[in-house]
Amino acid sequence: MSFSNKTVFITGATRGIGKAIALKLAADGANIVIAAKSVEENPKLGGTIFSAAAEVEAAGGKALAVQCDIRFEEQVQEAVNKAAEKFGGIDILINNASAISLTPTEKTEAKRFDLMHSINVRGTFLVTKTCIPFLKKGNNAHILTLSPPINLDPKWFANHVAYTLTKYNMSMMTIGWAAEFKKDKIAANALWPRTTIDTAAVRNLLGGEMLANMSRKPDILADAAYYILRQSSEECTGNLFIDEDVLAKEGITDLEKYSVVPGAKLYSDLFV
Repeated sequence: MSFSNKTVFITGATRGIGKAIALKLAADGANIVIAAKSVEENPKLGGTIFSAAAEVEAAGGKALAVQCDIRFEEQVQEAVNKAAEKFGGIDILINNASAISLTPTEKTEAKRFDLMHSINVRGTFLVTKTCIPFLKKGNNAHILTLSPPINLDPKWFANHVAYTLTKYNMSMMTIGWAAEFKKDKIAANALWPRTTIDTAAVRNLLGGEMLANMSRKPDILADAAYYILRQSSEECTGNLFIDEDVLAKEGITDLEKYSVVPGAKLYSDLFV
């Protein structure tokens, strides 16, 4: 199944995983809507919606850069409307935007708790809700959310309960949407990495270059997303996928090319 002329709405696609997915689908001829906040480059993060759009066009796709903070309903509605006006609809939604703070309860400030919930939970919900009318008319419509399998081992709650709550909420919404929109032939799945991924969050917040060197490139998630989104939306829905498992099902088991440092010991991601 080709992505040629399919319209993909991606939140937080300025850099990292979101951009990698954008470029993978653009190479197959997709229309990519980059809905994110960055219009001026932050030296620590890199990239803007405009630089990402230029990369999408260079990769072979068509791009629409829309400044959008998913915490604000009116911005979400405007971004979705612009996407539908430019490309005639929306076929795929990638819920990638997310905030992280791996802090224990006493060190989690109220503003940080609220930020994670407003982006990860409320924002993901609002974007999905707003895209649904267009996805109902889409071609093999999919919702793909970057969130983990739900693992109730206490160790995933003990050190960062606020963050864990938000990511599990994203996965629970995925399960709910799969059932709610099955009659509309809209698939809803989640995707999560087996290992840490070399992103700005890993380099700036979690473990610096040392952890980045024990990680994989965002390309592994882009490839996994590509294979998920090619599946029939009527048959492939309600899954909380791990990237390695998706690739293995496609017969891809040699994952060395995805390592930031070939041969390095890899660090397992959260929740797996």
